[in-house]
Amino acid sequence: MAKNSTAPRKNSPVPKSGSALRYAHPYFAPPAVAAPLLAPRPGLTDWNKQQLGPIPPLKGNGQMNLADVIGAAGTTEIEQLGEIRFHALGDSGVGEATDAEKIAEEMATDFKPAAGGLNPAFLFHLGDVIYGPGKQSHYGDRFYRPYRHYPGKIIAIPGNHDGEVKSPDDAPSLSGFLANFCADQAVVPPQASGSGIFRETMTQPGVYWLLEAPFVRVIGLYSNLLENPGFLQGKTAGGAGDLSQLDWLKATLAGIAKTKQNKALVIATHHPPFSQSGHSGSTEMMQSIDEICSNAGVFPDAFFSAHAHSYQRYTRRIGGKQIPYYVVGTGGISTQKTPAATGQPADASNQTTFDAAVQSLGYLFVTVSPTQLKTEFWPLGDQHTSPFDPVTVDLTTHVLK
Repeated sequence: MAKNSTAPRKNSPVPKSGSALRYAHPYFAPPAVAAPLLAPRPGLTDWNKQQLGPIPPLKGNGQMNLADVIGAAGTTEIEQLGEIRFHALGDSGVGEATDAEKIAEEMATDFKPAAGGLNPAFLFHLGDVIYGPGKQSHYGDRFYRPYRHYPGKIIAIPGNHDGEVKSPDDAPSLSGFLANFCADQAVVPPQASGSGIFRETMTQPGVYWLLEAPFVRVIGLYSNLLENPGFLQGKTAGGAGDLSQLDWLKATLAGIAKTKQNKALVIATHHPPFSQSGHSGSTEMMQSIDEICSNAGVFPDAFFSAHAHSYQRYTRRIGGKQIPYYVVGTGGISTQKTPAATGQPADASNQTTFDAAVQSLGYLFVTVSPTQLKTEFWPLGDQHTSPFDPVTVDLTTHVLK
């Protein structure tokens, strides 16, 4: 038997449930151990919720239009083309960000000066823009420098490392993220201009938001600062629970349900609902989103996340749809080993299958039209000749192909 095998020894009984005290933290146990062998650690969920950080208030209704990001002329080009393209990845801002820069350079090859609306509309960063202490002081070398040749605008949701407070300079939580992505006006900040780089701050309405774009709506959510799992709740300065993000999501999906304009819907969190590599999925967070989606009668056509440092794709069957759930924590931090995808059930419901995985850095290329949502994962390096795991969601039948 392999040294690290989770299989029982020959003739040894298989426990029906393990002691809740056997492991210090079950979220990092392999799925084969975590599912059948571990009972929930007493008080763990309550402890997690006590550690949550604040969720900064929104500006306005939390909605932005693509024209607010790339201008009216660029938005019109996309409308006339009949499809929108964009990039997505997470987990980039670590160390010297050398690999993040390599990925940015490869994404830049998707832009052509005369291509107009065929160029990607933006990069959607799925969180962990900056790791470690002193986040604001590292935006120059871990964000503005590695993306200095990337031609597109960059929008983002924060990850757990963006929210953590590891030094006095990081207080209050999310201050660096807010300064660079939720500024009151677009300016070239000192972290960029000090290195001779022109990239303006973004003016997102908050750390969670709705982007209205041609052919697609994107909802970005903040899954807070725990290493695992993710939560959409927060804590106020006085220590009370903060449900404002959940309330906003309810109102936003109710509004989408009433609109007559059909578009694809993408929902994104930094923490993944499903993962079998590096970090586990966030079951309670997913249940919170499911309940709101079910009550509104609106489920996403795709779900994006990061946090685990690999590419993974799951297919979930819910609400009459086949919905791809992606993990794209491939933006520059060292990769984590991921098991081979088998197409077998990935959770107890037997409604979700684990359908693709690769241990690689890279990025997701997304194309959305009125009838299809298409994704391709482009691995970094010599493999940048053909995409891995191309998938198409038929927006009429809600079936993957």
